[in-house]
Amino acid sequence: MTTLAIFTKNRSNPAYAAARLGAARAAQRLGANTVHYVPDKADDVDEQIALIDAAIRGRPDAVVLVPVHPTKVNAAIRRIVDAGIPLIGFLNPFSEAGPLTYVGADDFAIGLKIATYLYEHLGGRGDVVILEGAAHSVTSAARVRGFHDALKRFPSIRIVATLCGDYLREPAKHAVTALLKSGTAFDAILAANDEMALGAIDVLDAAARNCTVVGVNAIPDAIAAIREDRLLATADFNTMDIGAIAAEAAVRHLRGETLPREIILPVEIVDRANYAAWDRPFEQRDSRRWEDTVKS
Repeated sequence: MTTLAIFTKNRSNPAYAAARLGAARAAQRLGANTVHYVPDKADDVDEQIALIDAAIRGRPDAVVLVPVHPTKVNAAIRRIVDAGIPLIGFLNPFSEAGPLTYVGADDFAIGLKIATYLYEHLGGRGDVVILEGAAHSVTSAARVRGFHDALKRFPSIRIVATLCGDYLREPAKHAVTALLKSGTAFDAILAANDEMALGAIDVLDAAARNCTVVGVNAIPDAIAAIREDRLLATADFNTMDIGAIAAEAAVRHLRGETLPREIILPVEIVDRANYAAWDRPFEQRDSRRWEDTVKS
């Protein structure tokens, strides 16, 4: 049986759990097996390098990988290619040549779109706090660029603070707790992912502080928060679909098909008007079809 080695960054972010689920579902449908390689310590460079070397020794038929750092695992990525193992990149763009195709979304467009939605909701006026991911995260950097680019249309929106939440709920809670203690006035929080948005909401709720919050990912907890009027909106950066399409790309390559160099999935804003379509666990959500995603 065809075996795919699937690499994700951590077990703490639900978005990566969704990516693993999508990859496993697609592989099973296509008669392939998946082996998942996840660092025990979130986003740990040395551990991912060791996992890559272990996978190479196991000789999978293909590797589907999101690097935990934009440059520090490049030598290990080259070892995959040198071993003759087909490599599919997904979720985060690579700085190293090697992937046969990259499957993801336009993170700058995501940031621009969700920020524009928030700024319009605020009536084009207000003080906003940005919650960004880890300093080395290429997806966070692109989304934050989108947040700032959207300001061109809204001169009365001010960014009053930029906090690092590491794309995780607990660090985001600590950052927002410190912000509240500082006395900084703000009207909204623009979070680069849902886990940080939900962490911010936990702190704001505990402090009985009214504030508008948006996020990115459309994870089930975020959809529940939209239903409960605790989260204004999220952008559907659909990691489950991205994982599924990436796994299918690997199998299709092994079957002799030619892949496009890049497969970029569309993104939707999810809010009170349309959240019902996402209001279910990942296991109950439908996966996007290859034929609806990749042009022949």
